[in-house]
Amino acid sequence: EALPDLSALSGELERALAEDLPLVATQGGVIRAGFDPELDRLRGGAADARTRVLALEAGERQRTGIQTLMVGFNRVFGYTIEVTRSQLGRVPPEYVRRQTLAGAERFVTPELKRMEEEIESASEESRRLEAGHFQRLRDLAAREMPRIQAAARVLAEVDLHLALGETAARERWIRPTLTEERGLSLTSSRHPMVERSLDPGAFQPNDLTLDPEREQIWLITGPNMGGKSTFLRQVGICVYLAQVGSFVPCASATIGLVDRIFTRVGASDRIARGASTFFVEMEETAAILRQATDRSFVLLDEVGRGTSTYDGLSLAWAVTEALHDSSRARPRTLFATHYHELTDLESTLPRLRNRTVRVEERGHEIIFLHAIAEGRADRSYGIHVAQLAGVPAPVLRRAREILARLEEGDRAPRGGDRAETAAPEAPGAAPRGGLGPMPAVMAESLARELARLEVESMTPLDAMNELARLRDRAQEGREH
Repeated sequence: EALPDLSALSGELERALAEDLPLVATQGGVIRAGFDPELDRLRGGAADARTRVLALEAGERQRTGIQTLMVGFNRVFGYTIEVTRSQLGRVPPEYVRRQTLAGAERFVTPELKRMEEEIESASEESRRLEAGHFQRLRDLAAREMPRIQAAARVLAEVDLHLALGETAARERWIRPTLTEERGLSLTSSRHPMVERSLDPGAFQPNDLTLDPEREQIWLITGPNMGGKSTFLRQVGICVYLAQVGSFVPCASATIGLVDRIFTRVGASDRIARGASTFFVEMEETAAILRQATDRSFVLLDEVGRGTSTYDGLSLAWAVTEALHDSSRARPRTLFATHYHELTDLESTLPRLRNRTVRVEERGHEIIFLHAIAEGRADRSYGIHVAQLAGVPAPVLRRAREILARLEEGDRAPRGGDRAETAAPEAPGAAPRGGLGPMPAVMAESLARELARLEVESMTPLDAMNELARLRDRAQEGREH
């Protein structure tokens, strides 16, 4: 699309409009001097009257001997002569009092009143003329609106390509290869925004190879802060940039054409619709399962985390199988998850590959390497991340005790474990501070459900019903 010729409009605007425009057009000063002789005459008359006001002030000081006399203007009383109280004895009889202040009086004279009327008349007429000229310019611009919008579209596209080209040259991006195949291969891919926020060379690049016939799905596990979500986003950005005609932040890139990029990333709710975070998550997941095609690219980040452990794991498991086994479509997929049980699917789903984010342990310290590697994560390092976030040491110690019990498959830790001096428990009583005599996994599930309850938004009846449901689940857990 060619850039429309708007030289006639721009020429007229440059000829008519002043260099320094006011914030509000009705204040005057919009039209350039020399554009309209009549407007120039009126402005000159008003300026001349103001000059005569200043001359009047000097003359009145000399005539009355009041050296502190001042002529001022305000919107309520117009032009007035102000005299301090100590000089009121020198005020001539022809002065007419207009306003009394705490330390002064304000007066008018017939001559000052005439000057004010001249200034106001000339100013009002000049504003009327300016308003007419300004409206004519607006009408002229409105008639050219379709061409202005077309020019904006062309300039926006030029700006886009210039920005992408400048960025590609500065950040060492490369030209991707787009193919009719359905594979996806990126070497040393980077996240452009995250990379810019770090010191040069600090960002860890990562490779990717997806092939719907052999490696359709990458299941990525690893700790929080390890880089799973960043990796998903950077691959999505690379695919998008390639398909809009841009270079991409990689060492090399071969991308099979994508019809749509589907994402289930982040946590959000829609309060106005009464939709919880989990509902929105499932809504987006449902759209992916219904609409994804063989040409689609799917990014899933923590599907199922908005509900209980078992429900979330079951849903994540089923979604993974559906994406893999669908007879309708096999979309290329990256799935980041904390459900390590899903990694067992590699043995039953031939086109699924396990990937993990590398972590290096040095004593009690962990170092996130942000590198994607083959394999699965054996732990989440959640307590280490909590330590980095500043969680108090007593809480961390208690968390490690609970984690050890849960990993051993033992019952949930009892309150009596907290100190050797704890009082003995009555026979048959539930342990104090513990989660009750039930399997640890069930106790953990209940605890998570309790933690996720949005108590502030629940009615008393809803709260009672939810409490009854959790009580029934707890009783079932003890029976089993």
